Amino acid sequence: MSKITALRAAGRSRQNGKRKTKVFLDDQPALTLEIEVVVNQGLHVGQELSDNDIEVLTREGHFYRCLNAATHFLSYRPRSESELQKRLVQRGFQSDDIEAVIQRLKEQSLVDDVAFAKFWKENRDTFSPRSQWLTGLELRRKGVSEDIISTVVGDVDDDDSAYRAASSRARRLPLSDYRAFHRRLGDFLKRRGFSYGVINRTVQRFWKELGQTNQTS
Repeated sequence: MSKITALRAAGRSRQNGKRKTKVFLDDQPALTLEIEVVVNQGLHVGQELSDNDIEVLTREGHFYRCLNAATHFLSYRPRSESELQKRLVQRGFQSDDIEAVIQRLKEQSLVDDVAFAKFWKENRDTFSPRSQWLTGLELRRKGVSEDIISTVVGDVDDDDSAYRAASSRARRLPLSDYRAFHRRLGDFLKRRGFSYGVINRTVQRFWKELGQTNQTS
């Protein structure tokens, strides 16, 4: 058995600013633990720990370090499960800890691929409209399943999205030459993933609307 002879502050986590604690066993520094572990286990000076106790503390410490890294990553914006898993692997966490952390976060609805896909679609729709195909491709690259993509993105109206995407750009283009207008606006919409048919209809619509505006002004 080993005895806890001191519990000392060991700085703060770079991820979330939470305090860490250095545990001294028999007057020797032995463990540096997340504050959650110290509180959960009720650690105190004078407490005796078996080798199994120390192993449990070590495993719980690994879990909470992984959990804190995950919640820090999620604090910037929602993430897909695949994104989060890849990030934690890159950080060097073990697969068992990653699996347990993701399960915990899913139970808390902090990792939810359906909610993430809706967030991504709505964000694109509001700030940078693009085609159903390109939005789906972006979600696919983030590891979202085909079933979820089909459900969430299936109602995207490409004609409406293309019109909103091109609205500001079209009004900045000269109307002296239809071919040049079509090429420049069409290239812009192509980069947003729209099909030729959608592009053609959108360009013609703006050419007609803006031409009529110029005639009446």
